[in-house]
Amino acid sequence: HEDLSVKIVAQRNFTTSLTIDDLYGHGTHVGGIVAAITNNATGVAGGCPGCVLMNGKVLGDDGSGAYSWVAQGITWAADNGAKVINLSLGGTAPSKTLEKAVNYAWNKGVVVVAAAGNCGCRQKLYPAAYKNAVAVAATNNLDSKASFSSYDARWVDVAAPGENIFSTFPNHEFVIQTKYGRSQ
Repeated sequence: HEDLSVKIVAQRNFTTSLTIDDLYGHGTHVGGIVAAITNNATGVAGGCPGCVLMNGKVLGDDGSGAYSWVAQGITWAADNGAKVINLSLGGTAPSKTLEKAVNYAWNKGVVVVAAAGNCGCRQKLYPAAYKNAVAVAATNNLDSKASFSSYDARWVDVAAPGENIFSTFPNHEFVIQTKYGRSQ
């Protein structure tokens, strides 16, 4: 994506996909929120203009995958200089492999931030529910809990804007969207 490509300093595919490209679209959208180029009169401006991105593809082209892929991506990012690892993903079952990877990154001084989930319920989502991850719920434009957001003060750490956010979308032949759009 034109607002992200120069910000990518490393990338690796941990999935069975034949491409590093984000065919599902969610990673590109989140990447733009974080680090889209600023002051270029194009699209959006990321919230962290000085940040760079490491593209670790840990979910398949349909947005699903294995905890082992996610764990490998976490370890790779931690070993290659990541300061923050964003995991806008999760599953309902705990995994020792995934927890070990989160703890590994934490012990290397990396902040692991993970989505609390989108079920509108209190069910734990992993890796967000692990002790060494920051679990983030979603708020809406009224600064209230988004209707779909998971919640529970026992394991959710913080809430942040997560509904109807304008950002980057993949702009390749496999995605039927424009270069920019709003999250659901």
